[in-house]
Amino acid sequence: MKRLVLFVVALIFAFCTTVMAADKPAAVGTAAPAKAADTKKVKKDKKAAKKVKKAEKAAEAPAAPAK
Repeated sequence: MKRLVLFVVALIFAFCTTVMAADKPAAVGTAAPAKAADTKKVKKDKKAAKKVKKAEKAAEAPAAPAK
């Protein structure tokens, strides 16, 4: 009987450690898409800032006289 209890406890321990090890990559996997979305937003903001700078620069430059 003691051997059976010891075997059951060892079996439960083995399954629990397997489950805990499997949970960690899943948690990391869900964070990756959020980070990718943030980088896309940053890139989009940088692109918009470049367009604004370009528009300001074009507005500052005097118009070329027509020939």
